Amino acid sequence: MNRRDVLGLMVSVSAAALAPRAVLAEGKYPDRPIRLIVPFSPGGVVDVIGRQWAEKMTSQLGMIIVENQGGGGGTIGTAEVARAKPDGYTILLGNTSTMVLNPAIMVRLPYDPIKNFTPISVIAISVSGIIVHSSVPAQNLQEFIAYAKANSSNLSYGSAGAGTMTNLAGELFKQIIGTPDIVHVPYKGAGPAIADLISGQIQMATVNVTGQLLDLHRAGKIRILAVASPNRLKGAPDIPTAIESGLPNMVAQLFNALFVPAGTPKPIVDQIDQASRKVLADVKFQKALINSGLEPILDSSPEQTQRFLQAEIARWTPIVKAAGMKIE
Repeated sequence: MNRRDVLGLMVSVSAAALAPRAVLAEGKYPDRPIRLIVPFSPGGVVDVIGRQWAEKMTSQLGMIIVENQGGGGGTIGTAEVARAKPDGYTILLGNTSTMVLNPAIMVRLPYDPIKNFTPISVIAISVSGIIVHSSVPAQNLQEFIAYAKANSSNLSYGSAGAGTMTNLAGELFKQIIGTPDIVHVPYKGAGPAIADLISGQIQMATVNVTGQLLDLHRAGKIRILAVASPNRLKGAPDIPTAIESGLPNMVAQLFNALFVPAGTPKPIVDQIDQASRKVLADVKFQKALINSGLEPILDSSPEQTQRFLQAEIARWTPIVKAAGMKIE
């Protein structure tokens, strides 16, 4: 055997010895807790989805720590993930507000929804509701529309924050029924808005429907007059849609999806995606989402989520601009 053959054999042996280590290194993920950033305050629909998903995912990926970073209509927490190391240990639960509406509304957005993130999958769709305090003298949406028109200068509605889908839902409602005087009260998340609705500080809210709100509705503490979706919710088939109630254009839905920082290795993206698919295939988890007022999405993927995100941006951007919504 000549010198060249010996060197070749040494290289082959070295490569073979290193291969298992390389495979082992790739298979290490995750070897420490993962952070799931929920860019809204506790108590809202995004928080509900995030905590349920994180709890179920522990069997797939180990410990997942939910961090609520509310404020700025979701921009603070979203920007935190955009700056994070692309190693799979920081995941964003983004939604229509953070990834579609904020880019259309905010002049100086600290992230780009396409360039700064890699999508993984849509977990669930949630819808805004037209919700009133129990003291409001309206048992259905048509009665409330009449009440709102007669009392618009004394009426206010709460949302999960300026520029969120819940804000857009409220403004859309005002536009459709012709009551521009209704005052918008933005909150740092849905939780504080719901608290003020229950106490009567605000008479109306257009936050997204959750299990908590359904329980409050059934207890008579608040009244969900309609949901802003094409179809009734599986978890609340007794509540009519705004379309059924005479507002054909009143549709305000929110997708909730997983994103990681751009540059995250594809094997990690695929691993998170596959783990999430297993969780969503669990009938008990599906029922938990439905009981929370949500519609689970079972057939999403990174590629489908990317296309869906781009389609939503193309659909909502002209609507937002036509409404004149702009945050400097």
